[in-house]
Amino acid sequence: MVKAIDIWTNLFLPESMQKYWVDVMATHKEMEGAANLMKLSDRILAGYTVEEYVAVMDELGIEMAFIPTFKMGSYYKKQTLIWDISVDEVKKVVDKRPDRFRGLYGINPYLKREGTEELENVIKDYGFVGAHMHPYGFAPFNDRIWYPFFARCEELGVPILSQVGHSGERLPSAYGRPILIDDVALDFPELKIVACHTGWPWVEELIAMAWKHPNVYIATSAHLPRYWDPALVQFINTRGQDKVMWATDWPITTPDRNLSQLEELNLREIPKAKLLRENALKVFTLLKKVPDQGQA
Repeated sequence: MVKAIDIWTNLFLPESMQKYWVDVMATHKEMEGAANLMKLSDRILAGYTVEEYVAVMDELGIEMAFIPTFKMGSYYKKQTLIWDISVDEVKKVVDKRPDRFRGLYGINPYLKREGTEELENVIKDYGFVGAHMHPYGFAPFNDRIWYPFFARCEELGVPILSQVGHSGERLPSAYGRPILIDDVALDFPELKIVACHTGWPWVEELIAMAWKHPNVYIATSAHLPRYWDPALVQFINTRGQDKVMWATDWPITTPDRNLSQLEELNLREIPKAKLLRENALKVFTLLKKVPDQGQA
């Protein structure tokens, strides 16, 4: 059975699905049209208990999943948040099954020093394994508003994940252009940057950043393998085999469909293992070695 680590799955509890994926979609202008793009079924929107989601992971060979305290800023109402998942909401899941889930600290750049201190606390006290940012409702990826958080992540030795590429919501896609990573990777050469969502439609631009910078990586979240750009598939299978990690961005893609379609790509076995598991183990250095399936 495949062994995999999903470096980005969203909070799946039934109450969370109602609060964010149903209510937020219906009430914020930025989310108009997003529901049609995502095409989420009623079953998915109903969510899972922790035990139910672990059962799905067991069936598919997913050893661990990382859950962000997702923050999305509003484009039309500055200094306010559309999504604001709390540390406590994610910690509730992690505390139930710390062998299967880890948290990612979602950055609200408006919090400034208070935010960087909270970031450090959750890494040190709660075992969160990285930070997560969603630039589109806040500021471009290379804006100085993010720099205190980049600096703190670099000091702590933890990766920062970000959606990179277009925005499916009514938010400015230019804030996530892959070329903006160039400035940050140069200014913070020890910061591990994980650029998620494949960078589409600027996939080759993102590949160039990952090829150029030792500290830049790519994640496949939110895009089913059937739709991955051929240049990305080739990169995974050859010179970029150490630079790409697997993620679902559940519920945007579900792990069963994602893994099934991954098999259709006919990746070589070593690059596939690196994509699904080994690269995550190396990049997330706070992550203790995940035991082999059946030995947890």
